[in-house]
Amino acid sequence: MKTITHLFRKMTGLQWPLLVLVILLGLFGVYAIYSATWVRDQDFWSRQLVWLALGLVVCLGVSLFDYRWIRRGALPVYLAGLAGLVAVHLFGKTVYGSGSWLDLGFMSFQPSQLAILAGIMLMALFLSGHEDMPSPLRIALCGAITGLPCLMILAEPDLGSSIVWLPVMMAMLYAARIPARYLLTLILVVVAVIPLVVNFGLRPYQRQRILTFLDPELDPQGAGWTINQSLTAIGSGGWDGKGFKAENTLNELGFLPSTIVHNDFIFSVIGEQHGFIGGLLLLLAFLAFVGLGLYVSLKARDDLGRLLGVGLTTLIFTHTFMNIGMTIGVTPITGLPLPLVSYGGSFVLAVLFSVGLLQSIWVHRGNGDRGPAAGWRS
Repeated sequence: MKTITHLFRKMTGLQWPLLVLVILLGLFGVYAIYSATWVRDQDFWSRQLVWLALGLVVCLGVSLFDYRWIRRGALPVYLAGLAGLVAVHLFGKTVYGSGSWLDLGFMSFQPSQLAILAGIMLMALFLSGHEDMPSPLRIALCGAITGLPCLMILAEPDLGSSIVWLPVMMAMLYAARIPARYLLTLILVVVAVIPLVVNFGLRPYQRQRILTFLDPELDPQGAGWTINQSLTAIGSGGWDGKGFKAENTLNELGFLPSTIVHNDFIFSVIGEQHGFIGGLLLLLAFLAFVGLGLYVSLKARDDLGRLLGVGLTTLIFTHTFMNIGMTIGVTPITGLPLPLVSYGGSFVLAVLFSVGLLQSIWVHRGNGDRGPAAGWRS
C-alpha cells in the first residue's frame, strides 16, 4: 500500500505542462504523418501512434526512478553506445545513403541515438563531479567523451547526428560555469577546423549538400531539387495554408520526395497545408518545450540534474532548429528528424526517454545540494 501511495505521489508531482505538451506534439506528429502519406495509402501514421504509446510508457517509467542512477549507469550505457556504433560499422543497414541503422528484425534502430544520450549522461556526471579541475582539462576530457562517438557517427556516414554533439557540449560547458574566454576559444578552433572537415571528412554528396545550401540554384534538378521544392511548398502555403487533403499540393503531386516527406521534410508538408500560422504555432510549441526543459534544469536539486537537463533540452532544441532550418534553407540538409513530429520509432523512444529523465529531475528536485547558480564568467 505504501508503495502504491508513493508511486501515486510521484505521478501527481510530474511536470504536467511539459507532459501535456509532449503528448500534444506527439499526436500532432501522428496527424502530420498521415497528412503527408495518405495520398500514397501508407500506414506510417498508425505505426507512429504505436511508438508514441510505447514511448509514453517509457517516459513515465523513467520519471519514477531517481535520475541519480546515472552515477553508476552512465559509463555502462556509454560503452553500450560505443558497442552499438561498432556494430553499425560491421553489420549496419544503409537507409537513404547512411549506413547508420541496425536491423533488429521487428524494428530498425540507430545506435547513434543511444550514444548521444549516453554521452550527455556521462558529460553531466563528469562535469558535476570535477568542478575544481582546470577548465582547459575539463574541456579536453569532454572533447574526448564526445569526440570518439562523433567521429564514428560521421564515418557511417551520418553528418546530422555528428553535428548535434557540438551545441550540446557547448551548452553543458556553459552550464558547468566554464569561463567565457575558453568557450570563445573553442568556438574559434571549431570554425577554423570546419573547412578541413568539409574538404576531407565528408562524402561527395555531403559536400554537395553544403554547396547547394549556399546556392540552391547550383544544381536545381539534382542536389538542389528537394530544398527548392520545400521552399516552394512552404511559400505556397501562404498565411493559413491550403488545408488538409487539399488538391494539387506539391506533396500530392510528388514534387516532395515520398521517401522523406514523412520524416526529414515533414515541416514542408505542415507549411504547405497550414501556412505561416500553423508553422508559427508549431515553433511556439517547441519554444515552450525548451523553456520548460530549462526551467526543470534550473530547479534541479544538484549540478548533476542541472547539467543533465541542459544537455537533454539542448539536444531537442538542436534537432528542432536543424530540421526546420533545412526545410526553409537556413541550415544544410543533414537528415535530422523533427522531435515527436517526424516519423521514426527509435527516435520517438529516444526523445521520450529524454523527457522521462527531465521529469525525474523535476520529481526528485527536493532540497538537495544544488550548488551555485550557473554564471557567465570572463
